[in-house]
Amino acid sequence: MSSKRVASTPLCEADQKLIDTYLDAIWMEKGLSDNTLQSYRRDLSQFSHWLKGCSGELLHGSRGDIQQYLGWRVKERLSANSTSRMLSCLRGFYRYLLREEHISEDPTLLIDSPKKGRSLPKTLTEDDVEGLLNAPQVEDPIHFRDRAMLEVLYATGLRVTELVSLQLFEVNLNQGVIRVMGKGGKERLVPLGEEAISWLHRYIAGVRPLLLGETVSDVLFPSRRGQQMTRQTFWHRIKHYALVAGIDKPLSPHVMRHAFATHLLNHGADLRVVQMLLGHSDLSTTQIYTHVAQQRLQSLHQQHHPRG
Repeated sequence: MSSKRVASTPLCEADQKLIDTYLDAIWMEKGLSDNTLQSYRRDLSQFSHWLKGCSGELLHGSRGDIQQYLGWRVKERLSANSTSRMLSCLRGFYRYLLREEHISEDPTLLIDSPKKGRSLPKTLTEDDVEGLLNAPQVEDPIHFRDRAMLEVLYATGLRVTELVSLQLFEVNLNQGVIRVMGKGGKERLVPLGEEAISWLHRYIAGVRPLLLGETVSDVLFPSRRGQQMTRQTFWHRIKHYALVAGIDKPLSPHVMRHAFATHLLNHGADLRVVQMLLGHSDLSTTQIYTHVAQQRLQSLHQQHHPRG
């Protein structure tokens, strides 16, 4: 069965209802973000499509079905990372069905996750970041807003959704912190640093009112229409400034988050502090950045040590 066939087959009504019920339940329990819920929906829908092509339904999915589906994903050359995420989604889904007594046995038991290669996060040098920050022509209000956003992004390591959804009342320039509502509704306070505070002071006092005009909004970084900017819009803005700065590396808001973490560690920050600033619930998620920092240290040692 081709991947095109899997993607185009409509969901059966029973599977659609099960998926909707499950997503409503975990949204109530865990307060997951819309992006996470959409990811779960995609994974469950694709498995449902595959099962339907094999004359099955989600409620009756067996261990053998899941193993065959994993084999199909390997044949289609889908990444081990996405397959591991999909299997994690199925585990949660079938545990929910077991708990609610819709099934009598969890079919995901005794199924091992595919081995994932450890990919290091893409990052930028400090010179790259400096070039990116200086790319906006700040005489223009939109460009000034973008410069302020880039300064905040690099100073705090926010996720792009956290950045574009920031509200004016969540910024305390006197104390130099912002209040961030992260994944799962978890709140954290993140320090801004002197440069970001300086840009925000000027932006809030003089530029933001120009962007809003007569529009009333609490959004810290409004769009041209005075509304909350989309993640996609900010991604395109960053791509534009990367071209202006002559940065030929793949660049996204998340790469700036990686740069924030890596540069902190390069300058001696404690790993648990970086974990708190990034809003990671598990230290193991943050530890991957130590490999990036270690590579930097090895490079410096080879460059400057007489026997490097």
